[in-house]
Amino acid sequence: MRHRALLAVTAATLAGFTSMVGTTTAGAVPSPSGQLHSAKVCATAAPGNAACMSVVRTDAAGKPLVTAAPRGLGPADIQSAYKLAGLTSGGRTVAIVDAYDDPTAEADLATYRTAYGLPACTTANGCFRKMDQRGGTSYPRTNGGWAQEISLDLDMVSATCPDCHILLVEADSNSFANLGAAVNAAAKIAGVVAISNSYGGGDAPDTTYGSYYNHPGIAVTASTGDSGYVGGSYPASSSYVTAVGGTSLRNAANPRGWTETVWSGAGSGCSVYNTALAAAASSGTGCAKRAMADVSAVADPNTGVAVYDSTANHGSKGWMVFGGTSASAPIIGSVYALSGNTTGYPNALPYTHTSSLFDVISGSNGTCPTTQWCTARGGWDGPSGLGTPNGVSAF
Repeated sequence: MRHRALLAVTAATLAGFTSMVGTTTAGAVPSPSGQLHSAKVCATAAPGNAACMSVVRTDAAGKPLVTAAPRGLGPADIQSAYKLAGLTSGGRTVAIVDAYDDPTAEADLATYRTAYGLPACTTANGCFRKMDQRGGTSYPRTNGGWAQEISLDLDMVSATCPDCHILLVEADSNSFANLGAAVNAAAKIAGVVAISNSYGGGDAPDTTYGSYYNHPGIAVTASTGDSGYVGGSYPASSSYVTAVGGTSLRNAANPRGWTETVWSGAGSGCSVYNTALAAAASSGTGCAKRAMADVSAVADPNTGVAVYDSTANHGSKGWMVFGGTSASAPIIGSVYALSGNTTGYPNALPYTHTSSLFDVISGSNGTCPTTQWCTARGGWDGPSGLGTPNGVSAF
């Protein structure tokens, strides 16, 4: 059975659950009508602020589908699809930066890890730590949408790198100033090798915000967005980060066991402000300045990931299925942690190791004036970057 968590669910519960959602492919949760629906968790942000990049599966009326047992992709799926099974980090730390407080973050993380048979990651055993943007415990106010974002991020680190330690840093608000302060706070903590940022706003210059994301020796990942081809999105459009796009990931009868296409919502575009990556010069991006994405991972909510969250957002809490490039950014951050190669970050990886990636060659995220900005092809393209992890050699 693909999800060990389901072994603990009674036959009666499973029967009722199956009756409710019907039959579908792995990772997809249909509405009762059989049609797939999803909704963004966070509203569009005002200038100077960022929105979380998570998308939740819903019914036709837009209400999140809450289930008694986990549905969607779990740790075994993520590790199988990206050839990470059996790899360990030796306890390296992945930092998650988000806005506002999730008061049930540690408890929800425990529920997820217990459901999938993962080792405990708690404050008590030193695996989990939560702090505010000043490094203390004066947490900001609770926000249900960002709490779901936090649960998604923590669960994706757990799924990708079960032995990674996790640091959660909660910014006072979703302003770039506060989120940036939280990133700087994370970078000061010993053991942090990757910082994941599952949020974004409009394109912005590194001359204004770049100091928040420029941390040599620490891999900083950022979501490219969930609205398709729209141009630059900060901080993914920063020259200091690894910009992470999104794919649709499905089981397949092929040697890999999986197939990926571009997710139609994956953000892509060219920054109008920031310097192009020197390593990308031969990739044919077509952008005069910084192009995004660099790499990608699963983000399509129709082939989404299982997440547990008990801090209600508009009344919805429990097991849900999420997507968005909020899922792919912490996955890639965790792959960096597994690689152990972040001492020289930023470096030419993965641009000099493209053969160690799964190239995504089909799908599109919109219409654009330069084909590769929105349509998959062999090599680099905007929605999926250079591709998705095939082990850790490219990182």
